[in-house]
Amino acid sequence: MNKKLSIKSWAEEDRPREKMLRKGVAALSDAELLAILIGSGNATESAVELAQRILHAVDNNLNALGKLSIKELTSGFKGIGEAKAVSIIAALELGKRRNAADIPQRDSIRSSNDAFRLMHPLLCDLPHEELWVLLMNRANKVIEKIKISQGGTGETSADILLILKAAITSLASGIILFHNHPSGNLAPSAQDDQLTQRLQQSAKLMNLSLLDHIIISDNQYYSYADEGRLGL
Repeated sequence: MNKKLSIKSWAEEDRPREKMLRKGVAALSDAELLAILIGSGNATESAVELAQRILHAVDNNLNALGKLSIKELTSGFKGIGEAKAVSIIAALELGKRRNAADIPQRDSIRSSNDAFRLMHPLLCDLPHEELWVLLMNRANKVIEKIKISQGGTGETSADILLILKAAITSLASGIILFHNHPSGNLAPSAQDDQLTQRLQQSAKLMNLSLLDHIIISDNQYYSYADEGRLGL
């Protein structure tokens, strides 16, 4: 019967913690970084082997790993208890927040990609749809981001009056509308088109501009402005 070789018995240059201290964090693979988080494996796997199996289960996609729940991690992988699952999810959430923290340093939103990067951490991993607005001043600087509504897996409701009230209260001059598609399909629905048209027409009456409507899914997005579809 083969006995598991623990990480402590590995050559020092192969141990994740020692490797990081000697070569820097960039030298570590995703599995090695994950192994440092979970600390130990199980009766038949080292921490690195367990981390490799977890990553293999999500096709080595960290975004997919970030969508797993505590229950999915603890029930799907022997050696992952609640504390380790919490550590994994917390670390991935910190990574998302770090990405989001880069945006406020910019003076303004200059493109759909700037807007996408700001809102992506809030919407990318949700199993349900949410509708948000980004309120802008005349220099295209962000005043505020506000969640308008939350729905099911296929749709969310949109209250035009709530959007306009938020914009007027914040003294905004421009609005960028956001929602996510948990299905992964970026194609706008007929309801998305109708919402875009209704909000654009209503905003115009209040001397406000709908600058874009962006649909987010994973690491991709669809921009009505980029596609030249704000004149629906």
